[in-house]
Amino acid sequence: MGSIAKKGLQQYLFQLQHHPLRTKAITAGVLSAISDIVAQKLSGIQKLQLRRLLLKVVFGFAYLGPFGHFLHILLDKLFKGKKDTKTVAKKVALEQLTSSPWNNFLFMVYYGLVVEVLAGSGMGKPPVCTAAVPCHLSQRYSMLLGNIFESKSKVYGIDQRLSD
Repeated sequence: MGSIAKKGLQQYLFQLQHHPLRTKAITAGVLSAISDIVAQKLSGIQKLQLRRLLLKVVFGFAYLGPFGHFLHILLDKLFKGKKDTKTVAKKVALEQLTSSPWNNFLFMVYYGLVVEVLAGSGMGKPPVCTAAVPCHLSQRYSMLLGNIFESKSKVYGIDQRLSD
């Protein structure tokens, strides 16, 4: 078993060296898939939501992989390819202060506007509602966005509790 893992790692490193952009994009897509599968299972979803999974894979493959690839090329140019411990720490700090918040923000926007709408469309909602973002933004995103799309009573479930 150890030799299979070792050969797999060697093949991965070979692909990473010869086709870095493609390998990083595929890796980001696969890791996005794994994280979403785990998240769905931990949240108690019985049947895997394939549309949601696919949309997250697309984000990882089309954005996260290439963005990370080109970001590290830029960082290597900014720091002139130095690899000492101090330079690596500076690169990590710069990445954490700049691209990480941006990537988190972009993911939240993508998830709220694309994944929640497309993965939730046709799931018992009226057709007018499937085209409207407010119907599909979950309560936590509505609260995060300052209740832009939903009234406070709806966000906190007061309307539902009063009607029960």
